Amino acid sequence: MSELINNSEQRKARLKELILKLHQGDSQEDVRSELMQSLKQIPYGEVVEVEQELIGEGLPEEEVLKLCDAHSAVLQGNIDLSGSKGIPEGHPVDLFIHENEELRKVTKQATKLLNEIESHAEGTPVQDNVYKLRGLFNNLFDADKHYQRKEYLLFPYLESKGITGPPKVMWGKHDEIRELIKGSIEILHQEGITREDLLASAEIILNQTLFGIDDMTVKEEQILFPMAMDKLTETEWFEISKQSLEIGFCLYDPQVTWKPSWAAETSVDDAQKEGNYIQLPSGGFTAGELLAILNTLPIDMTFVDKDDRVKYFSQGAERVFQRNRAILNRDVRHCHPPASAHIVDKIIDDFKTGRQTRAPFWINMGGKMIHIEYFALRDEKGGYLGTLEVSHNVNRYRELEGEQRILSYT
Repeated sequence: MSELINNSEQRKARLKELILKLHQGDSQEDVRSELMQSLKQIPYGEVVEVEQELIGEGLPEEEVLKLCDAHSAVLQGNIDLSGSKGIPEGHPVDLFIHENEELRKVTKQATKLLNEIESHAEGTPVQDNVYKLRGLFNNLFDADKHYQRKEYLLFPYLESKGITGPPKVMWGKHDEIRELIKGSIEILHQEGITREDLLASAEIILNQTLFGIDDMTVKEEQILFPMAMDKLTETEWFEISKQSLEIGFCLYDPQVTWKPSWAAETSVDDAQKEGNYIQLPSGGFTAGELLAILNTLPIDMTFVDKDDRVKYFSQGAERVFQRNRAILNRDVRHCHPPASAHIVDKIIDDFKTGRQTRAPFWINMGGKMIHIEYFALRDEKGGYLGTLEVSHNVNRYRELEGEQRILSYT
């Protein structure tokens, strides 16, 4: 039959028929079998057009959302991507794909860990594995930044070109995944959870979360990204690229800053450094001068805003704790080991309520004495602005003796 379906209208009509069969309750297995027999491969653009037409013909977006997973299961491996454009290194789509790779690594680790727990004997203690799962699902919460860049930067451009249905459907799936991740983290933070409770939760929500994240990467890479590469101009992609850092990246720190060949020689980073003059009550400086000051101080600084999101970290030559831009806009609780998350919660709560203004710690690490202190930042009226973390190696100060009054550069 496939040889008879040789044009776009016939393919789309057949695809629409199969999707409506799913809507009517036919099994995925039967529909997939029909699809394989009749279509072989479907150009990705036609998949989008069919969903758009179904919404336009009155199929509620909620129904398309319910069918979205079924569509993906049926179409996976049967979408023709041969016509999609090449993706330059550092391009927003290149970053999305790298992030997907990192997300799949985490879901694979979590799935493997859950399988190991299932293989253990009944009653086996699982607390150590629960801590590991907390860390993995905390990392998966980073997918929120990946989805926000799609929702607030990519989708508006698609909608301006008349592509409204698929973004709405995909946004709905984002929200479902967000709730699944939050629910999974809440379960993993239950005290005294047993192996049996954990496996029951895995059946209900944890595995569903892992599947949802993996499945979204398929929808993106097989349909959304090829379509977006065709529809958006270089100018539009450049605007997305310039605004991406404000939202942040997901588990991946871009190694290359992409820009079109026609863009000005000044890089995005240079343009930011050359920003407006910053005037403060006791003086002022340019953004470039401020950057040099912050990166020259012999300490690590990390700023967490009033909404508990990491917004900035210094990049000095002697960092104590390594940071990368993937943590920007991340919930600070998810930047610490799960076993110490309650300490972070306590500090933030004490700072916000005004009970405390600073929290010092010091630890031995690799032969170095590391001093770590958290400071509550407040405005002139005492309102909470955020938290500043300051860390530095204090060995050099502990070893000081006598005085040094003569100039020495050693």
